[in-house]
Amino acid sequence: MKETILIVEDEQILREVLVDYFLNENFNVLEAKDGKRALELFDEHKVDLIILDIMLPKLDGWSVCRRIRKHGAVPIIMLTARSDEEDTLLGFELGADDYVTKPYSPPILLARAKRLLQNYNQKGAGHEQLVSMNGLSIDFAAREVKVEDTIVKLTNTEFEILSYLVQNIGIVITREQLIIKIWGHEYIGDDRTINTHIRNLRSKLGEKAGMIKTMVRQGYKFEDLS
Repeated sequence: MKETILIVEDEQILREVLVDYFLNENFNVLEAKDGKRALELFDEHKVDLIILDIMLPKLDGWSVCRRIRKHGAVPIIMLTARSDEEDTLLGFELGADDYVTKPYSPPILLARAKRLLQNYNQKGAGHEQLVSMNGLSIDFAAREVKVEDTIVKLTNTEFEILSYLVQNIGIVITREQLIIKIWGHEYIGDDRTINTHIRNLRSKLGEKAGMIKTMVRQGYKFEDLS
């Protein structure tokens, strides 16, 4: 079954270029030129990934991202004409999975979208389907995380980071390893991105946040505290 991409971009030429790229790769493509229409399409269709510009008419990308995150963990790549670090961090804090600054290479954007979809669709292949320790449980098939039987809503990227750390319990994972695992070798950006996702992840895990250990000048390690 074809996967569906929702492209939200108010600049017609850029939107048409992206639509053509994804159609040529055998995706179903929905397109919106403003935030209001993007939310309407999201409600009307099963969307597998969203490419979301920030500066949009009627409703900006941040507001769209915030509203979509209330309904699930569909992968979101945000686009911006600015390289402001605060914009990037805000996007991740609102639940974006990746962030691309204009001008960008459509083939690279396509590759990053495919990788996010691949991660999202793996559903724990090759690993235990359910891990439970010290009140934290992870259902890889359902992509569900619980803390003391309460479901914790994670973004796709937060889930991938937690899964990778848990699947390598007791082993130090560097930021570079996490970046390659989540976004691939084509990733162009700052490893502080990982810091932001880890901070958001710890905040959501609450009292279980201490299971993710920071290894100074090395990376992160997951430990069972039971």
